[in-house]
Amino acid sequence: MKRQKRTCIYPKDIQIITGRSERYGRKLLREIRLFLDKKPRQFVTVNEFSEYTGIELNIINEYILD
Repeated sequence: MKRQKRTCIYPKDIQIITGRSERYGRKLLREIRLFLDKKPRQFVTVNEFSEYTGIELNIINEYILD
């Protein structure tokens, strides 16, 4: 089994994956936190991002920076 590089996803990662702006990444993370009923300072995991956006984990892991 391939080991995941990182557990949390950041706006810069979303920018790289989607090709949109970093501000869009912050907005999307805010929407995911609201959807998952998380507090503003709680992290969003790669798995949660994958489930919310419908992007497969293996595609996300190709773009995640170390």
